[in-house]
Amino acid sequence: MLVHGAHLTYCTNIHPASGMDGVRRSLDEYTVPLRAQFSPDKPFGVGLRLSGEESAELLRGTALADFRAFLDERGLYVFTLNGFPYGPFHGQAVKAQVHAPDWRDPERVAYTLRLVDILAALLPEGQEGSISTSPLSYAAWVDAEDPQTWAVLTENVIQVIEALVRLREASGVFIHLDMEPEPDGLLQRSADLAAFYQDHLLRRGARLLAERLGTDEERARAHLRDHFQACFDVCHVAVMYEDPAGALALYRDAGMQIGKIQLSSALRLPLPDDAQEREALAAALAPFAEGTYLHQVVARTRDGSLKQYPDLPPALADIHHPDVTEWRVHFHVPVFLEQAGAFGSTQAALLGTLDLLRPELAGRHLEVETYTWDVLPPELKRPLGESIARELEWVRDVL
Repeated sequence: MLVHGAHLTYCTNIHPASGMDGVRRSLDEYTVPLRAQFSPDKPFGVGLRLSGEESAELLRGTALADFRAFLDERGLYVFTLNGFPYGPFHGQAVKAQVHAPDWRDPERVAYTLRLVDILAALLPEGQEGSISTSPLSYAAWVDAEDPQTWAVLTENVIQVIEALVRLREASGVFIHLDMEPEPDGLLQRSADLAAFYQDHLLRRGARLLAERLGTDEERARAHLRDHFQACFDVCHVAVMYEDPAGALALYRDAGMQIGKIQLSSALRLPLPDDAQEREALAAALAPFAEGTYLHQVVARTRDGSLKQYPDLPPALADIHHPDVTEWRVHFHVPVFLEQAGAFGSTQAALLGTLDLLRPELAGRHLEVETYTWDVLPPELKRPLGESIARELEWVRDVL
């Protein structure tokens, strides 16, 4: 729905789906009623998530034209795609495999190019499109000191940027690739993404793009600024203890644009000094240690330094670390909750981000991304349609 000129939606990675029949069923069951509630007289925007298999299925025969007709009949339009998770995203362990295939793998490039073709066909005329994507890889999989690795990553990203530039020149369709830092990703902070942009894409990447397009490097860098942007996931920013204003300023200073804002919130809990109180917190947090998704924990110590755990179970085993005073847990909780059960949330970071964006909302891509409803502890669960609507209503009212 449009809110002060911004496109506000939710990400359909919340819905388990296997194949395009499943995608259509989830849109009929959840998104069509949301359109009736929030945008009965105007089309309602969709933040669509397609797996690798679904992206291939949609490009066979008349499937894409048929899907566009399906959306049109229901008053829905797609303006953004979530191209981060490639494989199954519900009902089985995802964990670090959410990063696979990573940007070293030709299939990550091929998948993203399929998403470009799909979004180009689904975008309403004159509408800008965005595709969010993974932060290159899972950090533990990569030797970050190997220059050849960065060369491969850069070249593969440039293949997609070239396709986006050629699409715009041929048809006027403007789509940008929005990279999303995540805790324990190869790019996990805003500064990491800005450094990749400045040190790799604007240098080696610009030379490669200029050669491919037959233009000069200055023009290639202008294309990169348009077609490679940041996906600003507020949960991830907060988990890494980044100040939203500082992170946005860092991107601005690097010459990067913010293509997509994922509105999300994480668990936050101060750790008391008392050992028994910590035990009680650990017991209350245990239901969040589920087996589907990674729930990285970033702890702040008394001297202000950060200590990271790759998932919640190893953090719980270290609950009595004497130097740690606060945990932030990468567990997406409903954005309207200031408290998530016995714990706080990082909602303040979300409110701060929305406040910063309010003067420049027109054309923004805003996507609520709480994909953990099926693994939330029972006391936080509500009927899914009701929950999505409450999140959208909360964001709309804040704005």
